[in-house]
Amino acid sequence: MKRILVKRVRTARPIAKADPRLQSGTRIIDNPTIRKFNPTMLDLGDISTPCQEKEAIAAVFDLTGFTAFCNQVDSYLAIPRFLNDFLEWFFKRVREGLTEANYGNRNMLAAELPFMVKFLGDGLLLLWNARRMTEGQICRITATLYQICRAYRQEFYPQMSMTVNKPPRILRCGVARGKIFSVGNGHDYVGHCINNASRLSKVGSLSFCFPHRGFQVREHMPVEYLRLFVPKYVYVRGVGENELVWVVKEEFERLSEKSKGLFRNLEPVMASA
Repeated sequence: MKRILVKRVRTARPIAKADPRLQSGTRIIDNPTIRKFNPTMLDLGDISTPCQEKEAIAAVFDLTGFTAFCNQVDSYLAIPRFLNDFLEWFFKRVREGLTEANYGNRNMLAAELPFMVKFLGDGLLLLWNARRMTEGQICRITATLYQICRAYRQEFYPQMSMTVNKPPRILRCGVARGKIFSVGNGHDYVGHCINNASRLSKVGSLSFCFPHRGFQVREHMPVEYLRLFVPKYVYVRGVGENELVWVVKEEFERLSEKSKGLFRNLEPVMASA
């Protein structure tokens, strides 16, 4: 008997082209995930709500050198340790600076605490409702903010240098007064005075600066602080060419002649007016 050999031939199927999204490693997102990506992620509440206007004091603190600090070796260990200690210290200093002893060994607030504190990544934004504040309380807040910048340099930084490697050396602050407007249900705020405070925190190489406008310094600043500040005219981006501001006298005197040239004294400006 003859054997019949049958050769099976497999027909070649066309090779399906790979999805380029899969080749690039992009995960195909399901619909529920897509639906979650919307403005509610910002946690602003109902952003269609009309703005509420407030008269406010805004203070913007900037940790100079924080970005470089975050880029160092083992930053995943240094960052949480620094932020934990810094924020605990910062809130304590604000409370203490605005608290004074009262009769009968009871403490009272010399001025209101901020109604909002926001972390900015390399600093903090503080907002006070200035509507019911006296001019003396506003100056007391300003003096407290200056003390915090000074205490950071003299107390907190030396101690933190023994704990983490090369923490931010300087804490800078700009302060301004003006109108702010709520976003959503008051979860956030915008306003020119917030922008102004941010710009004043970066005037030259100074650590503290606030405008003359809105702050009755000569009339209401505590005497022990009044002698520490000196008024100067300076260009402030987005505000004006000759903005009258108050800076720390000791810091200004340490500036180089070139840096001092950015500022102008009151007498020449007033004479040319």
